[in-house]
Amino acid sequence: MVQGSKMTDPERIPVIIGVGQINDRPEDPDQGLDSLRLMVAALRVAAEDAGISLTEIDSLAIVDQISFHSLGKLPEPLAAAIGATPAINYQSAAPHGDTPVRLLNEAANRIGAGEVKLAAIVGAEALRTAAGRAAKAASGDDKSYNAIRKVATRREPNYAQLHGLSAPVDVYPLYENATRAAWGQSLDEAQSESAEIWSRFSEVAAANDGAWIRKAASPEEILKVDERNRPIAFPYSKLMVANSSVNQGAGFIVASLAEARRRGIAEDRMIYVGMGAAAKEPASILHRDRYDGSVSMETSITRTLDLNEMTAADFDFVELYSCFPCVPKMARRILGWPSDRPATVFGGLTFGGGPIANYMSHAIVSMVDKLRSEGRYGFLFANGGFATDNHCIVLGNAPIAAASFPQDFDYQAEAEAKRGPVPELVEDYAGPATIESYTVFYGRDGSPKAGVVAARTPTGDRTLAHVDVTDAAMLAFLTNGATEPVGTEGQIVALEQGFGWRAA
Repeated sequence: MVQGSKMTDPERIPVIIGVGQINDRPEDPDQGLDSLRLMVAALRVAAEDAGISLTEIDSLAIVDQISFHSLGKLPEPLAAAIGATPAINYQSAAPHGDTPVRLLNEAANRIGAGEVKLAAIVGAEALRTAAGRAAKAASGDDKSYNAIRKVATRREPNYAQLHGLSAPVDVYPLYENATRAAWGQSLDEAQSESAEIWSRFSEVAAANDGAWIRKAASPEEILKVDERNRPIAFPYSKLMVANSSVNQGAGFIVASLAEARRRGIAEDRMIYVGMGAAAKEPASILHRDRYDGSVSMETSITRTLDLNEMTAADFDFVELYSCFPCVPKMARRILGWPSDRPATVFGGLTFGGGPIANYMSHAIVSMVDKLRSEGRYGFLFANGGFATDNHCIVLGNAPIAAASFPQDFDYQAEAEAKRGPVPELVEDYAGPATIESYTVFYGRDGSPKAGVVAARTPTGDRTLAHVDVTDAAMLAFLTNGATEPVGTEGQIVALEQGFGWRAA
């Protein structure tokens, strides 16, 4: 797509005119709304907010969902449910956390190209209802249901999965532990930073009607590991990870400025869309150049600032994606956002709610609400996959002078040019090695059940090794913070099945 020139034609300037979000808390899961019905409900709220009829939209974009696979593809059923016949009607290819921002950017491009005048974007997840129904239908002791892990392990396990690296909660600790070491933080310092950020998230959620958990938590409560805040994957506990056990839907409506004015929408209800930038990491976590940073994250953030001719000082509010602490901690350092200011307008994925790929729709709704009442500009950073997908965009309650649509938001080539050498992956290595990163996995009773070390060989290749969690000294070395494990040397030895890590 060709980059446009600065736009002054109101027919080509995109503005958000309506937002809506829904929480569904049924006592009986059989009475709960599925993902499709949540989307319908959220869109109706957004249409009422905008003062339009959903029958008028000419573009409908849907964030893919995982709660109810039985629903199949949703474009036609959703359009029928809201009485719309949009010329453009599609669903994202996969449920990735950057999707709502990408769909917003695509809608802005279509408006900038003069292709549409009213575009709706929506998504929803009902994992709490799905889990409740699965538990009711289960026999015997099989009452567990983890849709995220189920999706991640559908295929024959690959090398990473054989070492416990299946779901996002298994993988992000590799970034957490590697960044802590790279930033020269002690374990206590890194955990305290996470707890301070997460406590501010909880305060924002407590004041947000759309949030799932509306109870503030102190940094001390977030740091305290007990039966209510059990360890998940080192160094994360339950209050530091995304809360996907929610039933939430959110959507928003984008119009051209001219169309909004024709409909008599008040100027102070319109939120202008700025330009966006996207880039991604390799799909395989084992084919990344590093775990102590992300060139795709850096590119998407810095390019968005450049495109909109802004710096962090221009923003009154930000939403830095918060599935796990390492993500907003990396993002805020790139953006230049101070740790003592809230990094969310919705409440974060722990407290606001973590409806898989649709979190950023709730963030967009909350950013619009914020900017309608105070401040001037807001910055949105979305992340998806396994620290894979990045897409940023700017919103404002005043025109963004540098914004121009349609725009090419794909900055993958630039990210690739910045990427460092990617180490070769060796799956059958035994011998001396250095810890690149690591984590320990815990069971529901809080006891360690497994662990993994990502290591570099003397020639720079990458390999994985199991951690023997029955080795008390090894477990203490990895988790007590007395010394930094990342960068230390050890041995990888052959086991009956696979390879294990041993201290030097």
